[in-house]
Amino acid sequence: MAQILVLYYSQSGATKHMARLIARGAEAAGAEVLLRTVPRVSPTNQQTSSDIPDDGDIYVTLDELKQCDGLALGSPTRFGNMAAPLKYFIDQTSEIWMTGKLAGKPACVFSSSSSMHGGQETTLMSMMIPLLHHGMVLCGLPYSETDLIHTQTGGTPYGATHVAGADSAQPLSEEEKRLCKAQGQRLAELATRLKQ
Repeated sequence: MAQILVLYYSQSGATKHMARLIARGAEAAGAEVLLRTVPRVSPTNQQTSSDIPDDGDIYVTLDELKQCDGLALGSPTRFGNMAAPLKYFIDQTSEIWMTGKLAGKPACVFSSSSSMHGGQETTLMSMMIPLLHHGMVLCGLPYSETDLIHTQTGGTPYGATHVAGADSAQPLSEEEKRLCKAQGQRLAELATRLKQ
């Protein structure tokens, strides 16, 4: 059984909701899923939360990242880039990079923004860059997922996305939900094949 790590940062809850749908898709494909987040950081880039969160998903460890067979990485859009807390965690993975523990494993990315043109695709690409440096095999969403053609909200071939609205309160559309599940399923299926 492949172990999928769904790692995300979420401030208003939209990216967290996406992470849970991706996890459901991976579980439907027979994978074991770890749902993890990262703590907030201060303006000086220091972790500000305790090691155990008061509520919600627990914080990821470097060992969990090393041991996963596939990774789904999600972040809200911050000026076309991933959020600082997620970047701060990734910047601590040099030891994993040096040992090649993630090389050859599949990964996907997902994001949420306030507007349709809020930088979703560049955020996805900003998350892809360190994954490529780790030697991971990126998997997107193929157009056989016909929701990519019909959606009036989020969704890209680079990864699942969500348009949360100016107040970040807009719920995921049905197309966005299906694309999240499809992405999780695709990641789990690839991880299972590559693990054999």
